[in-house]
Amino acid sequence: MDRRTFLAASGLAVAGTLTGCSAPEEDQPAGGSAATDAVTDGSGTGLAVETVAEGLESPWSVTPLPAAGRLLVTERVGRVVLVDPSDGTVTRVSGAPSVYARGQGGMLDAALHPDFPDPAWVYLTYSKENDSGESATHLGRGRLDADGAQFTAFEQLHVAEPFVDSDGHFGSRVVFGPDGLVYVTVGDRQFKDFGPDHVAQDRTNELGTTLRLTPSGGIPDSNPFTDDPDAVDSIFSYGHRNAQGMTVHPDTGAIWQAEFGEQDGDEINVVERGGNYGWPVADEGCTYGSGEPIGVSHAERDDVVAPVYSWDCGSGGFPPSGTTFYTGDAFTEWTGDLLVGGLASQYLARFTVDGRTVKEAQPLLADRGWRIRDVAVEPSGHVLVAVDSPNAPIVRLRPA
Repeated sequence: MDRRTFLAASGLAVAGTLTGCSAPEEDQPAGGSAATDAVTDGSGTGLAVETVAEGLESPWSVTPLPAAGRLLVTERVGRVVLVDPSDGTVTRVSGAPSVYARGQGGMLDAALHPDFPDPAWVYLTYSKENDSGESATHLGRGRLDADGAQFTAFEQLHVAEPFVDSDGHFGSRVVFGPDGLVYVTVGDRQFKDFGPDHVAQDRTNELGTTLRLTPSGGIPDSNPFTDDPDAVDSIFSYGHRNAQGMTVHPDTGAIWQAEFGEQDGDEINVVERGGNYGWPVADEGCTYGSGEPIGVSHAERDDVVAPVYSWDCGSGGFPPSGTTFYTGDAFTEWTGDLLVGGLASQYLARFTVDGRTVKEAQPLLADRGWRIRDVAVEPSGHVLVAVDSPNAPIVRLRPA
């Protein structure tokens, strides 16, 4: 069954909702309303969908805080907030950096230090502008005082250069790998010269890359290009368009990413040290409007890493955002599955994973009209979903 046939059979192929990246701007806002009711995952497993909080403005990430029972949520408009799921109370966290909140930019992802709360470092990615009005993806960290709802000692750690006159493709997911190092995605900033001179194929800049840094923002000696005078030392992988999903495989420790394509061409990738992921010289998507291929297929080049799953040109696209592996106990039949938020596709995807064989299961939340920006697993094993909307809920999936 091809991708479009699967969507039609799932009751999802509604005109105008599945063109993943059918317009140049992936992040057009969409509305939606929360609900508390029961649904199924397609295999007979009953799910309860309950509202945790409402009225958030374009939430970009949701992170459960261990032991505290609260959620740390970033809002793209420039805020970081704490959510008390017991009553839905939302409290703004002071001390966060000011941001460039235009287009796809703003306050973006958050990650906790692996030993949180000791130390209580929270790592934030965000866009910021220079004196010339150009913007770049930034990484910073601050110590979170959850009881006082404030960051102390916030410091900027890294700027993905160069600054660019663009409001798009900041990438901006951040995770800690099993090596204790910080991985950050940086988008290609929407450069359109689809050839070998594209910024994502040029290792002298940090655009279209995955960066790997120490927890204090330094360069690990083990990075792949530290001995290459024609490459930036911070780069771990390159040839990416705009990865807005990233997570760590719970068994292998590999870094997995979900990446936007142009028109279709969305990808799920396993990130390898020094790997070239092809954009835009090798890609499965096509140009907006024309449907013309971009570069060649990954299979036609032996110097690039192919995706483990892709939405090829003509498939309708997805496009993927927040991503996590399911490791909880609440849904045992999901153990080891990959959960990926869909934006224009407006559903939460669940993929079974066997090594590098990835297959999509029945879509979740496909009847809500929700653009899914992020997904996270609570210590209870319940699943949190952040909806991308100017007046958005955070919802929880639990067994019915």
